Amino acid sequence: MKQDSTMAAAAPVRQPVQTVAHGGDLSGLRAAYAGDWLDLSTGINPVAYPVPPLTAEAWTRLPGAEELAMLLEAARQAYGAPVEAGIVAVPGTQAAIQLLPRLSAKSRITILGPTYAEHAHVWRAAGHDVTELDSLPGNLNGIDVLLAVNPNNPDGRTLGLPLLRRWHAELSTRGGWLILDEAFADVVPEASLDMDAGKPGLVILRSFGKFFGLAGLRLGFVLGPPALTDAIAAALGPWAVNGPALEIGTAALRDTAWQTAMRDELRVRSRRFDQAMRDRGIHVLGGTPLFRLAKINDAAGFALALRGQGIHTRIFEAQPQWMRFGLPADEAEFWRRLDLVLKGFSL
Repeated sequence: MKQDSTMAAAAPVRQPVQTVAHGGDLSGLRAAYAGDWLDLSTGINPVAYPVPPLTAEAWTRLPGAEELAMLLEAARQAYGAPVEAGIVAVPGTQAAIQLLPRLSAKSRITILGPTYAEHAHVWRAAGHDVTELDSLPGNLNGIDVLLAVNPNNPDGRTLGLPLLRRWHAELSTRGGWLILDEAFADVVPEASLDMDAGKPGLVILRSFGKFFGLAGLRLGFVLGPPALTDAIAAALGPWAVNGPALEIGTAALRDTAWQTAMRDELRVRSRRFDQAMRDRGIHVLGGTPLFRLAKINDAAGFALALRGQGIHTRIFEAQPQWMRFGLPADEAEFWRRLDLVLKGFSL
């Protein structure tokens, strides 16, 4: 990837228009439906990391270089990245997703889908030639950049490390790139390729907010060759990560006991969720310990019925039988409301 030397003409400052549907925003639903909502439209941990008390300086001082270095070292240790790998903190991995296409020469990029729609959207918007595949590529001929979400959102598909290393070796040999979005890898660390971070042609995105349940903090990381992570840092400018995020992120990433216990807790919760869905005649296709993907014949109609009971889920226009559920914080209340819906809805 290289930075384009040309500068775009200045454009009027305005609020960007959202063109990709996402979960997590209840604003419109609250206007249309009264009552308390159970928002299961994201894959964010319902059991958030307990935020420690913050120093006054986290709020009153500009974020410092020492605090940033501490955060990056905590992330490197937590992810198992080698010391030679470049690592940069970003204000949420969405910021990195937006930047990567702008730091790349025009490329032929293949995205393994169906997956998080922002990837294809931002690469197309930046003028790249984008192909989306619903199956694994038979070969990598004609591909400059291969992008995969691993484990995948929304079906939880994981790609084995030997396959990823083979793809990376082939692409990097001819100057190509393998980009891995590991937003949900905290719950399945065995799927992560972070131990290879820093090698030419390999870019890895890590999300903080999903596993730690603190999505509002807006924190993430990019691991890759130092030249690339330096370019991202330069593009973001100073103080890209706020003071509270530096302190909370460092504490959480160092807390390996909490992380281990939470992985176990989420596995138990997801298995319990699957069994309860099966007991109600709902087929679970897959997912990760943070979200589950179910098959519903009329997912749009079922989503509408769920909204009547204050349950917000995620449906997909291109896959009309798919419905993704985040894990509920209040399981008893979720099943109570779901059972009310099932009394009047034929699956």
